[in-house]
Amino acid sequence: MKNALIDAGFKIANVVHRNLFEATKGRLGGTVAGMPALILETTGRKSGQRRSSMLTAPIQEDGDIVLVASKGGDDRHPAWYLNLKADPEVTITMGGRTFDAVAREATGDERAALWPRIVQSYKGYAGYEQRTDREIPVIICTPK
Repeated sequence: MKNALIDAGFKIANVVHRNLFEATKGRLGGTVAGMPALILETTGRKSGQRRSSMLTAPIQEDGDIVLVASKGGDDRHPAWYLNLKADPEVTITMGGRTFDAVAREATGDERAALWPRIVQSYKGYAGYEQRTDREIPVIICTPK
């Protein structure tokens, strides 16, 4: 029951934010908690259909966009993360433009270097990390 309520809450917030973001072309809803908002499109690992999620990018540098598969500290990975693990070809809409990118998971020293910067960008990630036993994946999207 708890997971169902959490999932419903995320879905409702996502729909409201997405509608605002799309209706204003990012003029409203273009940032969340001081981070740029974006729409990530993946290919469903089971359905093969395009799926989209509203996310934030705590770090952008050298053209790359860093995403955090936190799901609010839930013990389960978000569906978008599982989808991009199956097919790393993604599409991102951000800052008034849409582009294709390739996603990969940061590992080892790379993730260790990024995590403190992610938490500095949004303190909530530290709390998410404490709520779960799983290591929260950090994803780097490189535009094509």
